[in-house]
Amino acid sequence: MDALHRGVYPTGNGTSTVALDVSRFETEYLVNVTIGGQDFTVIVDTGSVDTWVVQRGFNCVDANGTSVPQSSFPDVRANLRFGNGAVLNGSVGFDTVTVGGVSVSHQELAVPDSIAGLSGNGILSGLLGLAFPSLTAVHNITDGTRALYDPFFFTAVKQKKLKNSILSVSIDRGTIEGRGNHPVEHNVGFLSFGGMSPVPVVNTSVTVPIQGYTVVNSTGIPSDGPDAMFFFYAVDIQSYTFPGSDTVVTASNNTILDSGTTFNLLPDDVAAVFATGFNPPATLITNPLNDRPIYIVDCNATAPEFQVTLGGKRFSIDPRDQIVASGKFDNGTIACASGTQPISAISPSFDTQFILGDVFLHNIVSTFNLIDREVTLTQRAEY
Repeated sequence: MDALHRGVYPTGNGTSTVALDVSRFETEYLVNVTIGGQDFTVIVDTGSVDTWVVQRGFNCVDANGTSVPQSSFPDVRANLRFGNGAVLNGSVGFDTVTVGGVSVSHQELAVPDSIAGLSGNGILSGLLGLAFPSLTAVHNITDGTRALYDPFFFTAVKQKKLKNSILSVSIDRGTIEGRGNHPVEHNVGFLSFGGMSPVPVVNTSVTVPIQGYTVVNSTGIPSDGPDAMFFFYAVDIQSYTFPGSDTVVTASNNTILDSGTTFNLLPDDVAAVFATGFNPPATLITNPLNDRPIYIVDCNATAPEFQVTLGGKRFSIDPRDQIVASGKFDNGTIACASGTQPISAISPSFDTQFILGDVFLHNIVSTFNLIDREVTLTQRAEY
């Protein structure tokens, strides 16, 4: 009963499921982790790999388990950069990390001592990265090359903590009112290790390969060849279907499934045509936070249908997910944005890589297979 009270749900030998929370405006899905005996609330991010926490008096230890000052790791540093412009720099150390019922020893993690562009909310204190090791931002100081290591999920598999080499994520949507008025909502999804997240699903399901890349950086040409490097949980999208979609090219073979991104970030012309389908239509403005384009929409608008096809299967996005509470006006009323935004909303240089974020992930269970490098997507039952 104590495990259930904490939101940890044992599901069998070598499996564990932990309930998730979400911060205001559904900008971050959160999980409780224990590092070196201390508890932290961190972002669940399938779109990055480095686990990091920020706190005072962190106990850094070396490869032998001996406590040392953070300055005693002179050869490697973490330089973490995120799509929202946040930059974190700091030391790298090792400790025991526990998520749900899975505990791994000697886990490498970053401890930033310099942070820029990250807006705190008094709740989160770090991030749990779940992508591939090649995406690491830890680098060798001497030559700048990436200092590859096994992140938490990979360490759990190698230390034989899991029955199966899979992780599974299901995240729930909230209401417009709840998103804007509560600092955190509890029990809004699951993160499962070794098994599938326990939510009702329907028969629509497909398993597709995770895309690799032909060169040793995350912006190379997608490839499933034997020498491919793996960075993100990226998949080949055959098409998007929505009113007016027949007027634009919607296929994309380089699309990341990212629980750390709120919106769907798609080709600019796809987002533009989709925006016209709202009633009343969405309006394109310049985001005052980053001077990038963003489509805003009436919070009471009617959103058009939107479907994603991959692996020959079509998955539906509930129209409620396409109206995202994204802030408040000066008078206290909630401001809303289209759930499908142009990729240029985060950077003008992103035009070959796209993202299916929480707007899509609210509607599916995504189950990632580490060994086979596959992802299984399963349509959730309506909720």
